[in-house]
Amino acid sequence: MVVLNRDLQYEVEQFLYREARVLDEGRFHDWLELFTDDVRYWMPVRETLQQHPEGTYPEGQRAVALIDDDKRFLALRVARLDTGVAHAETPPSRTRHLITNVEIEDAGGEEINAHSNFLIFQGRREKSDYLFVGRREDRLRRVAGGWKIARRKIVLDQTVLPRGLSIFF
Repeated sequence: MVVLNRDLQYEVEQFLYREARVLDEGRFHDWLELFTDDVRYWMPVRETLQQHPEGTYPEGQRAVALIDDDKRFLALRVARLDTGVAHAETPPSRTRHLITNVEIEDAGGEEINAHSNFLIFQGRREKSDYLFVGRREDRLRRVAGGWKIARRKIVLDQTVLPRGLSIFF
């Protein structure tokens, strides 16, 4: 990993922290604006595999994903929340996204790779709380002087998950 410079490191960290705040405040339309039109938002299934100690299949191999969305599908998920009949999010979850261990590296041109860890709390209907722990591999692209997420790979550390994943990572 190569930190290109401290100013860029700070800029990327602040972008990721702002994204976390936007999610925790439930501003999902603003969150959508942080993505490029050609984004891939991907969470592969993680399992214990002898051949793959990482627990995920290498990219390009056929494997099941928990989430594999483009921007159009992310927009549909947000629109569904707007209806008030998204059962898994009625009433809306309380979330807290903690982002840490941000590292960046040059990806060439106007893009960089940002690696980070996360801890996400989800509170549901005063009855259940969930914690999600993992890492994100983001490809950020400079667009009109700011950053946008062009690709996000989410790797959860746990393999046993609640019935449905209704929050954004």
